[in-house]
Amino acid sequence: MEARAIARHLRISPSKVRIVANLVRGKAVSEALAILRYTPKRASHLIKKVIESAAANAENNFEMNKDALVVSEIYVDEGAILKRYHPRQRGQAFPIQKKTSHITVVVREREEG
Repeated sequence: MEARAIARHLRISPSKVRIVANLVRGKAVSEALAILRYTPKRASHLIKKVIESAAANAENNFEMNKDALVVSEIYVDEGAILKRYHPRQRGQAFPIQKKTSHITVVVREREEG
């Protein structure tokens, strides 16, 4: 049994979010939230919200034990790119790509054994 939560169209680059996602992959939910609380990256707050949402989904929708939950999967996909232009010398325009991210978190109950 697994529960998931997805946050879409977050205005942060996927490469920046993946750095923080790798810290909590495979950890218990309580341990992952403790790690994210003291990680000084902007992405840690976003990932923390998604993990809390997945844990709440597991507890309320599937009646799982919140203390036995583990972050089994966490991955970050690239979302739509906002294309903007920045004026430069001699009337030129340089493109700026403002990237977005989709964060997906899957939690499962820890298997005893």
